[in-house]
Amino acid sequence: MKPSGRLPFFLRTLSPLPLIAFLMGATLAQQPVQKPVEKPSEKKVEQADAPEKTENPAQIELLETKIRFEANGDSRKEVHARVHINSELGVRQFARLNFDYNRSFQSVEIPLVHITHPSGGTADILPSAITDNPNPAVLNAPAYQDVRVKSVRILGLEPGDLLEYRVVTTTTHHPLAPDFWLDHIFDRSSVVSQELFEINLPASRKVQLHTSPSTPQEEIIESEGRTDARVVYRWKYLSGSSPGSAAEASLSEPQIVLTSYESWEQLASRLAELLEPQGPPQADVYSKASELAQVAKLDPASTAPLRAEAIYTFVSQKIRTIDLPLGSTGFKTRTPSDILSSGYGTPEDKHKLFAALANSFFGPARAGLLPAYILNPRESLPQPSAFDHLLTMTGWPSIDFWLDLNTEVTPYLVIPPEFRGKRALVLGPAVTELWRVVNTGIPFPAVQKVLIDASLASDGKLTAKVHYAMRGDNELLLRVAFHQSPKDKWKDLAQLLSISDGFRGQVTSVNASDPHATREPFTVDYEIAQAKFVDWSKKPVHIPALLPQLGLPDPPAKPAPGAATAPIELGTPLEVETKMMLRLPPGTDVVAPPGTSVQRDYATFASQYSVKGLTVTASRHISFLLRQVPAERAADYNAFLRAVLGDQAQDFTLDRESAPETAPKPAPSQLSPNAKP
Repeated sequence: MKPSGRLPFFLRTLSPLPLIAFLMGATLAQQPVQKPVEKPSEKKVEQADAPEKTENPAQIELLETKIRFEANGDSRKEVHARVHINSELGVRQFARLNFDYNRSFQSVEIPLVHITHPSGGTADILPSAITDNPNPAVLNAPAYQDVRVKSVRILGLEPGDLLEYRVVTTTTHHPLAPDFWLDHIFDRSSVVSQELFEINLPASRKVQLHTSPSTPQEEIIESEGRTDARVVYRWKYLSGSSPGSAAEASLSEPQIVLTSYESWEQLASRLAELLEPQGPPQADVYSKASELAQVAKLDPASTAPLRAEAIYTFVSQKIRTIDLPLGSTGFKTRTPSDILSSGYGTPEDKHKLFAALANSFFGPARAGLLPAYILNPRESLPQPSAFDHLLTMTGWPSIDFWLDLNTEVTPYLVIPPEFRGKRALVLGPAVTELWRVVNTGIPFPAVQKVLIDASLASDGKLTAKVHYAMRGDNELLLRVAFHQSPKDKWKDLAQLLSISDGFRGQVTSVNASDPHATREPFTVDYEIAQAKFVDWSKKPVHIPALLPQLGLPDPPAKPAPGAATAPIELGTPLEVETKMMLRLPPGTDVVAPPGTSVQRDYATFASQYSVKGLTVTASRHISFLLRQVPAERAADYNAFLRAVLGDQAQDFTLDRESAPETAPKPAPSQLSPNAKP
């Protein structure tokens, strides 16, 4: 019997572990509520239930948004929606409406929540159904209690009902006033039948407005008033009327962008005033910086790097990250002294504290804002909402490097792979180049080692000890997962990890190294048991090598006519080594498959399989040497890929005579799960 359900262990960054879904579901900060539409995953499930087109769980028949800006930067946003509830899933989606805001410069009012039943009866939601609470991310952070969520619970909602609501958000004295901006994407998923969007502007303010080709034609109305002249832009979008392509509909870049900033330089200068420390450091901040800098005495020849690492480690690990979306506080930051004394901070605050500590001993430190969708700054309008992540760039004369202070367990000088190679808007002192490319490398070789020590019993039960030692991108993934999960949930993480390896048994114990020990590889050990792994009555028995399968990028797809073939992305150079030792019950004969060896300049692969008595060993070793394979070498890469996949598809063949009733127990493991492969 060949054990079923083998799943590849996606060791490559290009194919992330299923662990990501578990991690992101538990840790992502709540995002601002734009429209209460269904999640994409829920839509896919609904569509998969029936081959024919089905109605949405809820249909937003009208979504009307009106935004009015004043010359001083104040604004009023009114959203009016009419929603037809089609199913129980729609009831659940609209059972509660959430609206994020910052109480220090915003207010949210919900003047209308009205339900019309199919029978003609109506119901209005009482004020007691509306709650106003701190954002869940700031429950244990008193300094950020102004970041809040106003919620309304919709009671008595049933399929067939028509829900109508109106929400008004007023902004006054924003930290970046008198400037203002907005971006907007029309819903193109068929959930919204009709969408109306209006911007009302003071004629006295000079603004820049950009619309994409798929944006409906606007209507422009200019008032004749002499003292309060206004300009109004209106758009009307009907479901299915977009001139854009289906591929364009999936893009995240806004269709409408408006800003009062004249240039990226102006925006950078304004943000730097909020994100960079002003003046000399306060006494307690300088004292902490001096304390951290003393580590440099250990090696006077490398004073600056040691100081940088000591300050980075303190801010990254000892100052708890409050995981709010960038800009939730209006980019307003606290003083470095307050951040230091509280022991926590937003990404903006952690950067500011690092800069205050570092500037006295090396630097200067500068903020690097990473855009969510801007590919070419020269063709995009400057706006703060374009950014979704903050890095820190620092260094000393002739040497600059990047840091990520926010995950708390990121090794020094490591940047998460999704940010490498992107351009960041750099803010701070002595900036000579406004847009800089984030470094693409990591400061140590990327290595992943997996050791499996297993035993197969006479009743077909498999038990195994699995040991991981990782350096590189997946090391960071696992560090964050184990750091952000309580220890009583570690077994769940190990179970997900085992499933990705292809093991279908039950994890019985798990242990991991300290996620904060970032100078050493991150290690995970777990034990797993699977009853009836094999059925000895089936002869012969075929089992795969009990090794994680190696994830390799797929071959390039055939390009569109006239388009150039893209290179094959291999990612960060990486060495992966996997080893397995399996002990078999007495009376078992084994035939091992042949090994494989493939050598290329971009990657090498080798495998070995052997049998000695009742012990089976297997190993696979792959090294990714280059980041890319040129497009013209696609055929060669396909041959390399086929060789690796063919090797991984090979099985061991087992044959066993009926064992005596008192079969001896398998010999105890001679290989420690903590041994180095």
